[in-house]
Amino acid sequence: MIHTKGYDSFTSTKYEEGATYLLSCLRENKIDVTYMQAHEVQVRFPQSLEELQAYDAIVLSDIGANTFLLQNSTFYQMQVVPNPLELIKQFVTEGGGLLMVGGYLTFMGIEGKANYKNSVLADVLPVIMADGDDRVEMPNGFAPSATASHPLVDGLGVWPKLLGYNRLTAKPDAEMLLGHEDDAILTVGRFGAGKTAAFASDCSPHWGSLEFMGWDKYPLFWSNLIRFLK
Repeated sequence: MIHTKGYDSFTSTKYEEGATYLLSCLRENKIDVTYMQAHEVQVRFPQSLEELQAYDAIVLSDIGANTFLLQNSTFYQMQVVPNPLELIKQFVTEGGGLLMVGGYLTFMGIEGKANYKNSVLADVLPVIMADGDDRVEMPNGFAPSATASHPLVDGLGVWPKLLGYNRLTAKPDAEMLLGHEDDAILTVGRFGAGKTAAFASDCSPHWGSLEFMGWDKYPLFWSNLIRFLK
């Protein structure tokens, strides 16, 4: 942040975790979660398929492809190391689950910086990503609507308003469960022996509006979606 007070200015930073409420909802619903903040991926993300297979599913949200591809050992020490996105692809091929949740650094993201369309995960995800900046800002809000009957969306009723999303199209062999106009908001599919899902909006602010965060079906929706991937 840049603070300007007349002639003088100064910068400050603050640390935030957007997943706190979602994590508490999942844990209250008996889902065991290992949470890794984006900056920790540089040194903590599993370096082998065997390590990944300790988990049932991987959830990516607001972390661009570069964070996986340019880890410290590669960017600073020029070491040849396994490609983490290739490991995720193999993990799903052999039966693991993958969910990508929308945001400014998910799918293609702001100014195309997330850049997953140009990664191996473009093959794995159940959606076709747009070129470049794929954000759709909706300050007036929008409520996604069910486009198919499925246990993940049946019985949820009218959705609360969200404030934006990443523009996605469901692949021909995938199933779009929620949509807005011609865009896919929730899509599920398969890749190899694994299950995949793409939620185009965010699980937390700002696209995840206060109305969405306070929705009484919020814990149920996310818990069911995670369990679906197993």
